[in-house]
Formats: sequence, C-alpha cells, structure tokens
Amino acid sequence: MNAHPKITNEDMKKRVIRFDEMKSQGIPLMFIDSILPGHQRINYAVIGDTASENPDYNPLITEPHGFQIGMVKALPGNGPAYHTHDYIEAFVPLSGKWRFYWGNEPDEVEGEVILEPWDLITLPPGLYRGLENVGEEEAWLFAVLEQHEVFEGKDPYWAPEVMKKAEEYGFHADDTGKMIPPKNFKELEKEIAEKLKMGE
Repeated sequence: MNAHPKITNEDMKKRVIRFDEMKSQGIPLMFIDSILPGHQRINYAVIGDTASENPDYNPLITEPHGFQIGMVKALPGNGPAYHTHDYIEAFVPLSGKWRFYWGNEPDEVEGEVILEPWDLITLPPGLYRGLENVGEEEAWLFAVLEQHEVFEGKDPYWAPEVMKKAEEYGFHADDTGKMIPPKNFKELEKEIAEKLKMGE
C-alpha cells in the first residue's frame, strides 16, 4: 500500500456535510438561466464549483476530489434550461419525477426520459440537455460532474434562446462563462430566494 498522510479526526469532521445544515447554503442565482420562469431553482455546490457562473458561490468542500458534486431543489415545472458542457454529467433524482431532454443542436430536442428516485442518467460532453421537475411537489436531484477547471473555457454553453431570454433580465455571461450580474442582482437574488424557500 502507498504511503498516505495521517488524517486527524478534525480533518475528517471537515469532510462531513449534514443535509440539514446544507439546506441553508443554497444559491438561488447560480446561473444566468436561474432568473427565468420555469428555470428557477436552488443549487448547492457541495464539492467543487459544479459549473457555477456565479463568482460568489461557496462550495461546502473545496479540497480537490477528481469529481464535483452538486444538488438541485426545484418546484414543479422548473429545472436547468437547455445547455451543454465539455465534460460528463450524471444525475440521480432523490425525490419526485424529473424529465431529462436532449439533442445534438442547441435549438432541437431529439429525445427525453422521465426518471424517478434512484434512477440514473449520464450525459456526454457536447450533448445539449435540459431538465425539469415534472412531479407535483418540490423535488431534489443529485449531480456528479467530471473534474474540470473552473472558468478555463466557456461553461456552460447555453442555447442561444436561453441567453436571449436571460439578457431581457439583465443577465449575461463573459467568454469564460462567468456571470455578469445586473446592478440589481442582490435584490433579484433575495426575491428568488424568498420565492423558493419551499419546504426548506
């Protein structure tokens, strides 16, 4: 066995995330689509950046892991808008029913599937994808992202229609995918956070 550094109990305690504590760490405007009706949700950066466009995100565990983990909580009819990445994403619904839809072009949906708790889908790089809570109650989703460097390239790539709609609310992304928030960002963030308190 290779030599590994000793891990203290204090070190280990930093590697534990309690779900009840995590719920207060959600990010209501993590992406430029998060302001759009039908795409409003709370995102959680659990390990790593999880593709965040919001430069103020705060992952709960920052130590590199070779993968990144995020979670999403959404009301019925909401979820991430049509986009893609240069890396693999895998999703596991934790509650509710989720519709995943995809296509090879940013303006065309070619397929879809409904997933329920503990089902899994893995989405390859370059395939456009969107997801939506199609259940009758708020629902949770677990995401694992292949390791990637933060803001080294455009991430995510939004369908042009999504970017156009986000611009109507004053939201833009720069060439690296980092959000350029509008001047009233804090007010909008507070408004969306209140709207999405849901069942906490």
